[in-house]
Amino acid sequence: MKKNKLLDKASIKKAITRLSHEIIENNSNLDKVVVVGILSRGDVIAKKIIKQVHTIKKISLKYGTLDVTFHRDDFLTNLGSPKIGPSNITHDLNNMNVILIDDVLYTGRTIRAAMNEIFSFGRPASIKLCVLVDRGHRELPIKANYIGKNLPTSIKEHIFVHVKEIDGTDEVFMRKFDE
Repeated sequence: MKKNKLLDKASIKKAITRLSHEIIENNSNLDKVVVVGILSRGDVIAKKIIKQVHTIKKISLKYGTLDVTFHRDDFLTNLGSPKIGPSNITHDLNNMNVILIDDVLYTGRTIRAAMNEIFSFGRPASIKLCVLVDRGHRELPIKANYIGKNLPTSIKEHIFVHVKEIDGTDEVFMRKFDE
């Protein structure tokens, strides 16, 4: 299986900068925003966006993490999804604008699971979705509000996001798998 590099470190940094600017532009009151990263790579991307927003606006956004393992509809059949750790949201989400961040948007099932978990912490005013990559193939009516890069794929192609903090390098690549 050949690895096809789609985004390098510089391209990812540009996407994160653009996403950060879009979040600032679309949220007039950043004090009412809570950024929530989906463990594990969504969490890393969320931290990079928070750092970039701080660089631009000198504002520290509220932050939390979600582990959606037990909210997934394929929990019992998907043995490839290990439990990563507990969700950690220390801010009151009631009437807040949550920006949910993940690395890749695919079927929408992870995002549905994340929204279920978010509602166990309160009732936000809104939930917006920010993803580094949207690869298509939705199975649920989920749409990202902020997209770093649209990378349409075939059903046999898979997108992988590597981040330095976990994988030792920042890159996005695709591999094609046979059925």
